[in-house]
Amino acid sequence: DLTDSIYSEGTDEVGLLVKSGNVTLSDATVIRNSEDSTGGDNSSFYGVGSAILATGGNLTLTNLTVETDAAGGAGVFSYGDGVITISDSTITTHQGTSGGIHVAGGGTLYATNLTVNTDGASSAAIRSDRGSGTMVVDGGTYTANGNGSPAVYVTADITISNAELTATGSEALCLEGLNSVRLTDCVLTGNMADQDQNDNTWTVILYQSMSGDSELGQGSFEMEGGKLVSLNGGLFYTTNTESVFSLRHVEIEASEDSEYFLRCPGNANQRGWGKTGANGAECTFTAAQQQMNGDVIWDSISTLDLALTEGSVLTGAVVDDESCAGEGGSGYCRLTIDESSSWVVTGDSTLTELVCAGTITDAAGNAVSVIGTDGTVLVQGTSEYTVT
Repeated sequence: DLTDSIYSEGTDEVGLLVKSGNVTLSDATVIRNSEDSTGGDNSSFYGVGSAILATGGNLTLTNLTVETDAAGGAGVFSYGDGVITISDSTITTHQGTSGGIHVAGGGTLYATNLTVNTDGASSAAIRSDRGSGTMVVDGGTYTANGNGSPAVYVTADITISNAELTATGSEALCLEGLNSVRLTDCVLTGNMADQDQNDNTWTVILYQSMSGDSELGQGSFEMEGGKLVSLNGGLFYTTNTESVFSLRHVEIEASEDSEYFLRCPGNANQRGWGKTGANGAECTFTAAQQQMNGDVIWDSISTLDLALTEGSVLTGAVVDDESCAGEGGSGYCRLTIDESSSWVVTGDSTLTELVCAGTITDAAGNAVSVIGTDGTVLVQGTSEYTVT
């Protein structure tokens, strides 16, 4: 059991390193300051330079104040066989690649009632990196202030409940590759700036960057209850990956200039996200008890299965945008609406398959015409809009 405070100033050193055994630290301060630390991949992947690092054993942390002002100075980092349990603590990091709580290389971390603030670039408040891991978060406030620093960066399996998650200069949540995140009764807020290198601006992204930080495969985003707040750009974006989204009874506050509700096409490859013309999305999106406002965008090199269930309402158009689809492909957009759900159409729409047991009208309540690509009128409506 440790109660002494820890001060670390060495270049790329770790304030407290646990390799084995059962260790507890409580009612203490851990300060990690260094002007000479280098940060970078060794910090992001292995925890070099962090305030507290466990690579093995079981580390229990209670009522701590942790602060770092060093490049790569993560607050609390679990790697490999390390298991960290931390509660009722405050973590503050000031420089780049300095996540608040962090797992990589298979590490495990349990967090309860933390206050976490990060200021640097690439410094998510809840962060994971190469090699995945497991993180379970309950309660607390997590704020990331730096550019490219989402509140939650997912290259692991992360579960978060009853937490306030805020990014003031980035998307709210970023998930890469074969990983998952589950949010229950959380408030998730993003404020991403518009950037020329991006095709669009988003709030939640599931993608594959091809950097090697995450395995190829299906990413999963689940959110139940709580609230999603977007202060700039569109809401949900997926590209160059397989993805599954599940929303249930989430309050959604879109930005005034929101470009879309869901966007799942290829991308222009300005950031190396797959091969141009072949980097579409394979997306399944299921909404239950959900109000959704904004367009759904897809293209022919992508696949989208969108299901409205349990009284869900989509207000928007479904748009086929081929601007990043190259020569095109055999992709599709399939929309399924159950008997309790509805689609309020706000513009001419195009999709591949429509299964509707509910209602399709415009905002004035007029039925919308549904016409096959061969011109066959499947449903004759009185609205000015048409679904093809």
